[in-house]
Amino acid sequence: MAMHVRPVRSTPDGGPRPHRRARTAAALLLPLTLTASACGSTTPRAGTFAPTGETATPTPLNTPTATSEDPATLPPAEIDKIVLARYRAYQSAYQHAYETNDPTALPTVAMDPVLSRVTTDIERTKAKNEIWRFTNISNPRIYARSKDGQTVYVADCLRTVVSYKYSAVTGKRLGGGKGGGLVHRTAVHFSAGLWKVADAIDDERKC
Repeated sequence: MAMHVRPVRSTPDGGPRPHRRARTAAALLLPLTLTASACGSTTPRAGTFAPTGETATPTPLNTPTATSEDPATLPPAEIDKIVLARYRAYQSAYQHAYETNDPTALPTVAMDPVLSRVTTDIERTKAKNEIWRFTNISNPRIYARSKDGQTVYVADCLRTVVSYKYSAVTGKRLGGGKGGGLVHRTAVHFSAGLWKVADAIDDERKC
């Protein structure tokens, strides 16, 4: 499942959908090497989620103008802008994919393991002749990064205003309603010259 905060079911990793929580898929985040904080550091692998790390100062959400996205050549503040822009692009593509049952645009903003989980969930939804319509409010911030700078971690109080499930055959509404807000954590990884969402988890805390 992913993260659409709909009647609060998180889908594989974007924003919650109704309560079939993406936890079975989205909560399996691999470790990553975080920049050590005062509490110490761990040595997880790149492209996945780790819960500890250096606290980061939030940065503006405007889209960066730099042509390069390489963390080895740009200051952290500039990378933060790029990462937040890529995260928002993922949320937009994620919502569109569920509203159309078409995940083909996701590889431009996502990579495995999240990409496979979300794609599989959408294919299952389509096979049941169901489709989702939902509205999320996102408030992301960067809170940590890996030691090598290749992965940046985003925390988001993702709120679902409303979410409904429909029959793709008849158009009849099958369920859903008002949503809620939960804290979601996402690993955004630099790979092949681009930042992409690599993993995500709903940490069960309301916001």
